[in-house]
Amino acid sequence: MEQSQALSQNLSQHLAMTMKMQQAIKILALPAQELRGLIEKEYLENPALEIDYDHAALSFEETTGTAGDDAREEREQAYRAEDISALASYLGSPERGDGWDGGESGEPHAFEQAKPVSRTLEEELLEQVEFAYPAGREQEKAVAVFLVGSIDSRGYLAVPLAEAARATGVKEDIATQVLATIQSFEPAGVGARTLAECLRLQAKRRGIYEGLVARIIDAHLEDVANSRIKEIASAEGVRPSDVQMAVDIVRTLTPKPGAAYGSDDPGYITPDVVVRPYGAGWRIELTSGGVPGLHISRLYQEAAGYDEETQSYIRGRLSAAAWLIKNIETRRETIRRVAEEIVRRQRPVLTDGLSRLAPMTMQDVAEAADVHESTVSRAVQGKYIEMPSGIYPMKAFFTANLAAGAGEAAYGARQVQDALAALVAAEDPKKPLSDAKLAKLLADKGLEISRRTVVKYREQLGIPSSVKRKRY
Repeated sequence: MEQSQALSQNLSQHLAMTMKMQQAIKILALPAQELRGLIEKEYLENPALEIDYDHAALSFEETTGTAGDDAREEREQAYRAEDISALASYLGSPERGDGWDGGESGEPHAFEQAKPVSRTLEEELLEQVEFAYPAGREQEKAVAVFLVGSIDSRGYLAVPLAEAARATGVKEDIATQVLATIQSFEPAGVGARTLAECLRLQAKRRGIYEGLVARIIDAHLEDVANSRIKEIASAEGVRPSDVQMAVDIVRTLTPKPGAAYGSDDPGYITPDVVVRPYGAGWRIELTSGGVPGLHISRLYQEAAGYDEETQSYIRGRLSAAAWLIKNIETRRETIRRVAEEIVRRQRPVLTDGLSRLAPMTMQDVAEAADVHESTVSRAVQGKYIEMPSGIYPMKAFFTANLAAGAGEAAYGARQVQDALAALVAAEDPKKPLSDAKLAKLLADKGLEISRRTVVKYREQLGIPSSVKRKRY
C-alpha cells in the first residue's frame, strides 16, 4: 500500500514538473503581445497573483563587449523587486518567488511613437455614406450600408448586386445606382467587382482612361501580368515601346484600394530589445513590450491560520504563481543573453544595417550562451531588436552558410541577396540578366551558388524573372 502511494506521489510530482517545463518552453517562445494575454489569463485564474501595468521596465547593459561577475550579479538583483522570503519559507522550497518587472521604460524610445490607429475602410466609407444620403433617403442609405458591409479588405464588392437588392428589398437598378455612388467615394476604385473595373474607375477619375491605356485595362490585363508586351503590340497594331509606356501608366494604379486602410488590429511592432551607443561600446536594454509586471499577493503569503484544505489550495496557487514569475524571468534573461551575443558578433549591423550581416548560426549562439540550440530558436521567435540602423526580427540575424567552406570563405544569405539585388538594379532593362548569368556574376564576386539558389533568393526578394523584367 505504502509502495503504491509512493509511486502515485512520484508520478504526480513528475507530471507537475513536466507541466512546469512545458510552461517554461511555451513562455520563452511567446511574442510580447501573446505573453501579455497569457499573463492576464493567469491573473484572472490565480488569486495569488497581482498584476502591475505601471511597473518600470528593466535595463541590462553591455559597455565593453563582456560582462563581469559583478555586473551579472547586479542584473540578478534587479529581478528582485521585493523580498518575499516568507513565500519561499511557506512553500518549503529554496526556489525564489521574487517579483518580475515588466512595465514601460522611463526613457522614451523611437518605438513608443507607434503608428496611430488608422481608420478601417468600413469606417471611412460609412462616413461618406452619411454625407451622400442625408435625411429623407433612408432606403438608399440602407442599401449603401449593406453594400459597404459587403466590401472586402481589398476594397472589392464581395456580393452580387442582385443579392444585395434582394437582401435590402429594393429593385436591382436602385442597388446599381447606389453602387455607382459608392464607387465615387474615396479611395478611388473602391466598390469594384473585378480588377479591370477597379483600374477603370481610377483611370477615369484621373482622366487617363483613353487610347492604349483603356485598351490594356479592358482587354490585356492577363497579358500584362505575363509580360507579353510584343503580343499586345501585335494585337493593337502599335510599337512595343508604346505598349510599355501604357503599361507603366496602368501600373501606377492601385489594384487593392482598400489595402491602405487599417483593420481592427493596428499591427504594432514593439521591439523586445533596444541597443544604444554607450561610451565606447553599446548598451542593451530589455523593454517590456507592453507586458505588465507580476508579483505575489501579500494576502496569500500569510495563510498560517487557515485549515489544512485551504492551506493546500493556497500552496498550489502560490507554487503556480512562483513558477510563472520564474519562467517569465528566465525568458527575459535568455533573450538578454542571446541579444548580447548578437551584438558581440554583429557589430557592423548596428550602424550599417543587415547588408553587413556576418554568418552566424543558432548553434554558434547556443554554445556561447551555454544553452541548447532549440532554446535560442524559441528565444528569437517573434521577437524584435531595435538598433541605430533599424528594427529587425531577431531571427533575421541567423543565416546558414551557403558556401561549402568555412571561416572567411563562408558567407550569409543576406550577403547574397544584397549582391543579387544590386546586379538586377544595374542591369540593362532591355537585356535583363538570366538566372544562369546572375549565378555566374555572383561567382565572379566570390559568391558561388547554383542557379536554383539564385531563383530562390530572387523570388524571396520579389524580383520577377528576366522575361518579366524586360522592357521595350
